[in-house]
Amino acid sequence: MIGMQDVKIVFFGTPDFAVASLRALVEAGANIAAVVTAPDKPAGRGMQLQASAVKQYAIANNLRVLQPEKLKAPDFIAELEAIHAHLQVVVAFRMLPEVVWNMPPIGTINVHASLLPQYRGAAPINWAIINGETETGVTTFKLQHEIDTGNILLQSKIAILPEDNIGSLYQKLMVEGGKLLVETVKGLAAGTIKEIPQANITTEIKHAPKIFKEHTLIDWEKDVVSIHNLVRGMSPIPAAYTMLQGKVLKIYASHFQTAAHQQALGTYDTDSKTYLRFAANGGWLYADELQIEGKKRMSVVDFLRGFRA
Repeated sequence: MIGMQDVKIVFFGTPDFAVASLRALVEAGANIAAVVTAPDKPAGRGMQLQASAVKQYAIANNLRVLQPEKLKAPDFIAELEAIHAHLQVVVAFRMLPEVVWNMPPIGTINVHASLLPQYRGAAPINWAIINGETETGVTTFKLQHEIDTGNILLQSKIAILPEDNIGSLYQKLMVEGGKLLVETVKGLAAGTIKEIPQANITTEIKHAPKIFKEHTLIDWEKDVVSIHNLVRGMSPIPAAYTMLQGKVLKIYASHFQTAAHQQALGTYDTDSKTYLRFAANGGWLYADELQIEGKKRMSVVDFLRGFRA
């Protein structure tokens, strides 16, 4: 039986979500032969080249870094082949061509922030909250042609708490993903994992497409609980929004009251001191943290000090 330190790994990732998984592997003693991440990009006011979070971690830990512009470039393919990795790990990275993901003998595995086959797609954490789920998790699986459809290796469940938003749940899943990845690599090394084809799981599939601006606009005709979940599922980034006195109003935190009312949906009501609420289907949505166009994010009490109804 071989240990995880005997498995030569190439890690693919870019943002901080991927850093947690890379760190977990390094701290568990994994053999990271190389790290592949996005090329440096201009950022900030001075538009200085900025290294990805994964690159920064890799350099700080003396790991070899590869930054291909194109994943099918012959030079990059040759570099990968020369490493002779047993396994490739992908966390929060762009799509890999088959010539890359099909290269290592054990295969290429991905960490996905949902309980597959549910919430395949680019925004699984957002959509789980938006849809009012009370449970989600992370899944490790083998890459194949169709996105997020490969054989499941391991899964770990976590509760979605009523106070969770995209920010807090992201942090929990980021840490959980690293733990599950270590377990997965150990299991693959030991040969103890039984792959589960997703086609064997018969259930209605909920998808998690990329978030666009139209998804963040509040539809006041929806029920008040769904609108509250939209606020949670979009906070802190990109934030759900509505219009108030002709300006964009982003809502970062809310609570709701189910109640019958005769107000036109989407109209607001305030005591000008402690609350700003909007009429929704079946109740009132109270904006607790918000940001009006041209101003900073603030509590509703601070906002109302300068607001003229």
